[in-house]
Amino acid sequence: MTDMEQQQKEVRKKALKLLEHMDRTEKGLYDRLLRAGFSEALAADAVAYVKDYGYVNDARYATNYIMYRIHDKSRQKIFQELQQKGIDRQMIQSAWDEAAELEMPDERKLLRQMVEKKYAPGSSLDEKEMRRLYGYLARRGFRSGDIFSVLEEMDIS
Repeated sequence: MTDMEQQQKEVRKKALKLLEHMDRTEKGLYDRLLRAGFSEALAADAVAYVKDYGYVNDARYATNYIMYRIHDKSRQKIFQELQQKGIDRQMIQSAWDEAAELEMPDERKLLRQMVEKKYAPGSSLDEKEMRRLYGYLARRGFRSGDIFSVLEEMDIS
């Protein structure tokens, strides 16, 4: 067995070992193999190898990720996190549509719950507290129109 074949076998084995512990995206597995010290060519070969066997599937990963987080995070935040993991927007949208059909997420309800963790309905906030609350919610991916309408519904000013 040549040195190249030995390295190829080693990187494929490492890829399978990484997938034993958790599901990963193609990009996530590729990046992890690079950090482990393998060359780009070997990492790409290993990703293609495990993909051929169905061990890495970005569409499945996106669907599972969304299903697990659909009631805890905003749509925008989930999309952002999946794009950072290397999944393209079209695949994310398809997975979202599939998950939303089953789970029927209510972002306004989620937003309301997040506000209630910090303030009771009818609370009166000063400008600094309001900015902090708005920033907190905006960083979690909620749209400003939704934030303002939920705050108005809860009589928080």
